[in-house]
Amino acid sequence: MRSGIIPPPSNGEADAGSEKGRAPVKIALVSPYSFRNPGGVPEHLNHLQSEYQRLGHDVTIIAPGTAGGGIRRRPGFIEIGRAISIPAGGSRARLTLDVWLYWRVKTLMRQERFDIVHLHEPMMPVLPYLVLLNSRTTNVATFHAYRTTNHWYTIFKPYMAFVLSRLDARVAVSEPARQYANQYFEDHYAIVPNGIDIDHYGPAVEPFDWSRDGTRRILFVGRFNESRKGLKYLLRALPRVQERFPDTKLVVVGSGDPNRLLGEMGRHRVSGVEFAGFVSHHDKARYLASCDVICFPSTRNESFGVVLTEAMASGKPIVASNIPGYASVLTHEREGLLVPPQDHVELAAALIRLLDDPAEGQRYGEQGRRTAVQYAWSTVAERLLAIYEDAREAGRDAPWRRQFR
Repeated sequence: MRSGIIPPPSNGEADAGSEKGRAPVKIALVSPYSFRNPGGVPEHLNHLQSEYQRLGHDVTIIAPGTAGGGIRRRPGFIEIGRAISIPAGGSRARLTLDVWLYWRVKTLMRQERFDIVHLHEPMMPVLPYLVLLNSRTTNVATFHAYRTTNHWYTIFKPYMAFVLSRLDARVAVSEPARQYANQYFEDHYAIVPNGIDIDHYGPAVEPFDWSRDGTRRILFVGRFNESRKGLKYLLRALPRVQERFPDTKLVVVGSGDPNRLLGEMGRHRVSGVEFAGFVSHHDKARYLASCDVICFPSTRNESFGVVLTEAMASGKPIVASNIPGYASVLTHEREGLLVPPQDHVELAAALIRLLDDPAEGQRYGEQGRRTAVQYAWSTVAERLLAIYEDAREAGRDAPWRRQFR
C-alpha cells in the first residue's frame, strides 16, 4: 500500500488539496530554460503549476532570468541568474551558465523548504544542477529530450551520474525519451506524457471566417526557422499537392523569418503560403479548427510532440513524419498518416490522400479526439502526484541524505 505524501484525513473525506485525499504540499518546478521565450518545457510547467494550484498545492516555478542577475521573485515564480542563448539540439535554448549562483541557490533552498523538487531536463546546465545539489527533500526529474546520441553526456557522464544519484524518481515524457536517457544513465523511468488542455480545442472552438471560403488549407505549427521542423520538405511538397488541388494554401503558424525561406520557395516555385507568425494560445486553437489537414514534417529530435496531441484534440486529421517521438503518439491510419522523414514526394501523396477523401480525414480526426483525452492535464498531474508519493517514501533512506542528519 502506498503511503501518502501526508496521510489523508481520518474522517474519510477528501482533503481540500485533491479529490484523491492528498493534503497540500509545497512543490518547486525547476526549468533550465528562461520563460521569456516560448517553448515546450516552460509551457509544460505553466500548465502543471495551474493544475497543481487547482488541487490546492503551493507551487513555485524556478527558472533563469533574462537581465541582471541574482534572484527576482513574483508570486509563484522565482528567477535566478541571467539567461544567454546557446545552440541546443537543432534549436536554441536560453540557459544560465552562472555557476557562481551556487551559494544563492543553497540559501534559497534552505529558506523555501520545499516538500517536492521536480526538475525538468535535469542535465541541461546549470540551474538544475545547482538546485539538485542543494535540495534536501524529495527530488523527481522529468526527461523531455530525444536524440540518437549526445557526446556531452558521454564526456561528463561521471559528474552527471553523481548529480542524478540524488534523484528519488525519474520520469520520461515518452518511450523514445526514456530510451535516450537510459542509454547513458540506466535506471527505472516512469513514462508520463506531456499534457494538453483538452477543453481548449475541439468542436466548440470558433473557426476563422476565412475557413468557410471553400479553399483547402494545410496547417503547419512550429518554429519554422529550425531546420529540424522540416518546413522545407512541406514547401517542396506543396506544388505537387496543388497540381491535384490548385486552390490549396499552406498556413504557417509560429515564430521565424519568412525571408529566410524565399530562396527555397523560389527554387521550387512555391506559392500559396500564408505566414501568420507567432499567435496566442487562443488563436492557435482557432487555426487548428480552421484548416483541413495539419502537417508536422519534423526530421529529428522530437521526444513527444505536444503539437500532435493538440492537433488530435482539435479533431483534425494529421500527416506527420515517422520519427520515434511522433510515432509514440500517433498511430498510422488511426489518427492520421505517418510518412518517411525528408521525403516530400510521400508527404505530398499523404496530403493529397486526405484532401481527396474528407470522410477518411474525419474518421482520423474523431479518433484523434478520443486518443487525446489520455493527455488531459488533470490525468497527467494525478500520475505525477502519485510518483511524488512513492518517491518520498522510497527515498527516505537514500545514502546521500545521511550527510544532512
